Amino acid sequence: MPSSPVLPDPFSETSAIPPRKLSPAAQAQLPGARRLHMGHFAFMRAVVQGLDTRDSWNRYLRMEGEHDDIRNVRRTIQWIRDEFAAAARRSERHGIARLIQIDANVIDDKAVKIPSLEDFAAEHGLEDFSQAEQIEHYQSRYGNVQPNQSRRRRLIVRQLDAIRWLEELAVQPPQPDDPIATWLNPDLAAHLEKSGIDTLRQLADRMNGIGYRWAASVRAIGQGKAERIVSWLRAHEATLGLSIGEHVLKRRNALQPTELAGIVAPTTAIVPLEKLIIPAALDGRNGHNRLPQAECRITADHDLAAVHAWIGAKGGAARQAEHQGRAAEIHHADAADTSNGKSVPLTHTQRAYLKEAERLLLWAVVQRKMALSSMMAEDCDAYLQFLGDPKPTDVWCGPRGRGKWSPLWRPFEGPLSAAARRHAATVLKSLFSFLVDTGYLHHNPWSGARLTSAASEARTQQIQRRLSRDQWRFLHDRLSALPDTSANRRLQFGLRLIEATSLRLSEAVTLRVDDLQCITESEQGKDAPVTWRVKVRGGPKQRIKYLALDNSLIDLLKAYLQSRGLHADPLHPDNRGAHLLGKAVDIGKQAPWSAPYRKTVDPKEGIAPGTLYDQLKAFFADCADVIDDSASAKKLAAASTDWLRYAEADRRLEP
Repeated sequence: MPSSPVLPDPFSETSAIPPRKLSPAAQAQLPGARRLHMGHFAFMRAVVQGLDTRDSWNRYLRMEGEHDDIRNVRRTIQWIRDEFAAAARRSERHGIARLIQIDANVIDDKAVKIPSLEDFAAEHGLEDFSQAEQIEHYQSRYGNVQPNQSRRRRLIVRQLDAIRWLEELAVQPPQPDDPIATWLNPDLAAHLEKSGIDTLRQLADRMNGIGYRWAASVRAIGQGKAERIVSWLRAHEATLGLSIGEHVLKRRNALQPTELAGIVAPTTAIVPLEKLIIPAALDGRNGHNRLPQAECRITADHDLAAVHAWIGAKGGAARQAEHQGRAAEIHHADAADTSNGKSVPLTHTQRAYLKEAERLLLWAVVQRKMALSSMMAEDCDAYLQFLGDPKPTDVWCGPRGRGKWSPLWRPFEGPLSAAARRHAATVLKSLFSFLVDTGYLHHNPWSGARLTSAASEARTQQIQRRLSRDQWRFLHDRLSALPDTSANRRLQFGLRLIEATSLRLSEAVTLRVDDLQCITESEQGKDAPVTWRVKVRGGPKQRIKYLALDNSLIDLLKAYLQSRGLHADPLHPDNRGAHLLGKAVDIGKQAPWSAPYRKTVDPKEGIAPGTLYDQLKAFFADCADVIDDSASAKKLAAASTDWLRYAEADRRLEP
């Protein structure tokens, strides 16, 4: 009988494996890739024992995909083996690293069958001997090996011992600020990261903040994968310290209003007004600007009730009565009671006014630590400055469309424009005027609020929308280095045309060669250079104006026309009617999969403004991605076609 290959035996049959903790040096070498969790070890115990892995896969590793995907299952098993082996090698247990890579299920077990004690006694005529004597003879022949313990079985036992040792060594509980790539399937993690979800905490926040369809906007993650990720997070809630709400498991139309109302707990933080707990010292009962309660002509003894009285006054007599009743009941226990799910219906005007009052009240209580009725003129000015840049951004600002039931709701989407700030000041001035007129406040601090004029704001925006000389130089260098395609030639000419003439996008795409005029020496006098100009019809009254064109721009136009199959001379009769900015004529070469009708292009045909706009924005975004300076990258990413119109002024202003 041929001898079986020698198996790695890193430890004896009888001795236990002493756990060996990683040294600091070994810990420093741990890769930043995925980590092993208890589910990996539980699944591998089933694999090693040759059991049907479907149940253990669905229980522990369903987030990796479906068990029916055999290639994925095999790839996952091999990855786990590799990680086990790497963990063993980091602890200098190379024998275990080799052992764990062996698949016991493919071992061709040809070991000699060992008889039982009874069969051995009958074969050797030992039936009349005592059991002790039979065992003595049996061991003298076969040693201490158990009758049914084959070589494959011994390997499985050693591998299971190794898995137990590795689990004690390598398993780490997931932490809320761990990168998602540490725990999730690499493909899933990559798609989530592209959607701005980098940590397990952010993932849980998104689930709780959006609910059942939290992954709807994440590419390549359908409802099945989303449910598997939710199941994994819920299974690790205890170690993560994060809770996934029950509303994440239900469709929105299956949730009751009371279930949504209970998602965000009442607190003193940036929460909707109905969830805000206002401390007694800041509720306005003792506000510095308060009149005696006896002089107050509304049913309100604190600021929140006074705000609701004002909102009611903006909705007609019926709604005013409802809100006055609400003002008398609200804030009874220092918080709004929304447990009954009832709310007073609001008009569009009331909702708009309540939004401004809510923002101010949150700012005063949470950030300014003062009562609304204690605000003075300097506080009003500080609030207007805050509206221009709400900080901290992650606390005050969030994406549009988050309902007030959501933990992701925020009062702002971002900084308010000057017009929005003026509107807010007008609304809040109205609020405080109402409180003064009804005897709640002594005076209106918003009467002297300093507002930025529309003209001043326009000048500020014009300054902000300018690129430096170095930034323009970088744009031109990138523009010149673009591959030689018809679309890129159009971009090169179009960008420089708008830059040189300050034309609007809609004006630039309507220009034709027929609008060009060449002024020769005979028209200007002897020795005068040839100059070009273009006739533009634009503005509210469609007035005609003439703009000078640099000869270098005309040279660029000549090369561009020639690349489209037109005559190089813009004024050649064959070019009559051709747009200066035309469609790409190399669609068949650049995109051979395109439909036949798209490959046949009239070289004289023009483009829509949106085509050039999208191309310019994509170019700016590409420049932002490759530039080294983060400030310049941010500015280039925000640049638009309007910025090109300030280029000439920028160069005149800079030394």
